Amino acid sequence: MHEQTLLPHLFRTEYRKIISVLCKLFGIEHIEIAEDIVSDTFLLASETWGQKGLPVNPTAWLYRVSKNKTLDFLKHHRLFREKIIAEINPASAEFPEIEIDLSAKNIYDSQLQMMFAVCHPSISSQDQICLSLNVLCGFGAEEIADAFLSNKEVIYKRLSRAKEKLRQENIKIEPPSPSAIDKRLETVLTTLYLLFSEGYYSTSKNTLLRKDLCIEAIRLNVMLTENEQTDSPLTNALLALMCFHSSRFEARTNEKGEFIIYEEQDESLWNKELIQKGEYYLNRSSQGRQLSRFHLEAGIAYWHTHKADTPEKWENILQLYNRLLQIEYSPIAALNRTYALAKANGVAQAIQEAEKLQLSDNHFYFTLLGELYKNLDPEKARAHFKTALSLAKSKADRQTIRGKMDSL
Repeated sequence: MHEQTLLPHLFRTEYRKIISVLCKLFGIEHIEIAEDIVSDTFLLASETWGQKGLPVNPTAWLYRVSKNKTLDFLKHHRLFREKIIAEINPASAEFPEIEIDLSAKNIYDSQLQMMFAVCHPSISSQDQICLSLNVLCGFGAEEIADAFLSNKEVIYKRLSRAKEKLRQENIKIEPPSPSAIDKRLETVLTTLYLLFSEGYYSTSKNTLLRKDLCIEAIRLNVMLTENEQTDSPLTNALLALMCFHSSRFEARTNEKGEFIIYEEQDESLWNKELIQKGEYYLNRSSQGRQLSRFHLEAGIAYWHTHKADTPEKWENILQLYNRLLQIEYSPIAALNRTYALAKANGVAQAIQEAEKLQLSDNHFYFTLLGELYKNLDPEKARAHFKTALSLAKSKADRQTIRGKMDSL
């Protein structure tokens, strides 16, 4: 791999690892120091590799330089160094050399512990996602702004606010206790769910970025399934959901970036390996007695990997939506249920249920009504599509709605 493409790749994969280890060493309240050291390391790599060419082992070079820069920082900040050593071993009167442990095990442990620190309940969900993307996934402020369809200034404020909260709450990067895992695992999983959703449902034109968001959410979720303490039915259910959705990623848009509705997707583009992985994790999630929204959404996503339009498929999807709405109601889930109801029990019943929802500011609602009315009353369908068009915010959604109007 050429230096121009290798360095950005290594920044994405190694930045988060070194940051996690240094934050664990310094304390998360000193996250800016860790960020400065790692940023300086990559800046030096850019200058040195550009002049002298790539080292034999670029990753080892980054680890060595970041270790040296950390030790150099501690050498020139004696009080800070003594404070860290005192925290590591309060009983010691001596100040031994600090080890910068960049072993594979410490990197893995530090990232896992950082995940629980970043997803602290005191931080708002949107700020958690921003900080997770920044610290755990190596995304810069511009990339995060693109993903959120926001601007850099807003993202900088969110990151600053989240870091300040971590300081105020005196959050430690340490192995979470069993009770902390019980209390916080669902918060961590919800953050990963929202992170995945930002990629999968994003209206950003940057397809590569959207896919990266999904990949990073899956990577972090896999880490949780690999750890005995966090490998729960809930964790596996969320990972199954991500695998099923990701399996259809390539089929959801055409070469122009336009959204392709489910019925028109090319099944040959679905990733069969990801579907099999989804089935594996869904089976693992069935252990235990807990039935969560992740289980039910994973079940719905599983049936959507069956293209055949059978009564069994839509009846199963409908029943899963019924259970989902019982345990956690949301207008969007109710709207999606209406589509399954039309497939399972007919359009007339679905229209009755849909019109009760009254989601007057939601373009998906009017798009669905247009779809339901298109064979019964084309003029009514056109009116609903027209309303949907006026409410749609993204170019892709407007193109989809226009296509439906043209087909009437």
